[in-house]
Amino acid sequence: MRPPRFWDGDVDPRSREAAPLTRLLLTPFSMLYAHVTERKIARADPLKLSIPVICVGNLTAGGTGKSPVAAGLRDLLAKRFPEKRIATLSRGYGGKLDGPLKVDIKAHTAADVGDEPLMLAASGEAWIGADRAASGKAMDADGVDLIIMDDGHQNPGLFKDISLIVVDSEAEFGNGHVIPKGPLREPIAAGLARADAVVLTGSGNTPADLQNTSLPVIRSRIKPTAPLPAMDYVAFAGIGRPEKFFDTLEEHGAKPLDAIPFPDHHNYSDGDIRYLRELAKKYSAQLITTEKDFVRLREDQRDGIVTLPIRAEFTDMSALDRVLAPVADRMG
Repeated sequence: MRPPRFWDGDVDPRSREAAPLTRLLLTPFSMLYAHVTERKIARADPLKLSIPVICVGNLTAGGTGKSPVAAGLRDLLAKRFPEKRIATLSRGYGGKLDGPLKVDIKAHTAADVGDEPLMLAASGEAWIGADRAASGKAMDADGVDLIIMDDGHQNPGLFKDISLIVVDSEAEFGNGHVIPKGPLREPIAAGLARADAVVLTGSGNTPADLQNTSLPVIRSRIKPTAPLPAMDYVAFAGIGRPEKFFDTLEEHGAKPLDAIPFPDHHNYSDGDIRYLRELAKKYSAQLITTEKDFVRLREDQRDGIVTLPIRAEFTDMSALDRVLAPVADRMG
């Protein structure tokens, strides 16, 4: 399902006519959503584990780059502490299994555990669990030394030693309203009040809502882990903001001849794949997609499709090190 255009504010002229009335009608529901979230967090008694927990969350629905940031952080800390087990923890959105369980790329599919956890498991240790507290306990008992939560800033079940808020500098906070009036999961001030730092993705300027924050604001950029062969490509993506993937290809010298967006977490039908193959044949081009999309494809759909593996690279390591210092000290 695609988010409504008016969530983007007044950026899209097509949203302007419907937006004022729609927003007015949705205001009571937005207020109720924010109140329920605030009350849930205020009344919670988070479980504190014997091992540290770092949460990589966000304030909006949709893609901000959380998973690449979580993977990049896991890679960074794994290099610093090679003797430690550092694993991500995701809810497992879109999967039929509730967990807690360790994701096995040979045994599980995206239909089992969700696309993002399966993608994370391809490059490191990844767990899922609908109950974050129970999942944290299971990971602790299994010998994990550090948990990196992929999402969960609004989930109060597990105590977070460090909370990072990921913000897409190009999409910012949309129209600034809470669901369903806008893309926010909670008011900006409330979410930032529980955070230790902000990680900015994308190439945009620092959002106005962050220019006066006392929190450290750390820039990151999404980079391919390997160079792309010089050839013609037809790209497709079913992520929160497909255009981010298409822009990344162009930035790294592989501007696609055609780019097909699909809704986030889209399950590709045989008809979809047939259409994409015909399009690639028309252009005499190579089909390329994201790692997240690729893991959702069935084995028989993957032939002839390549991916662009990416990671988040942090540009201000000294600032990140200061934020991570309390956890790093515990890791030894």
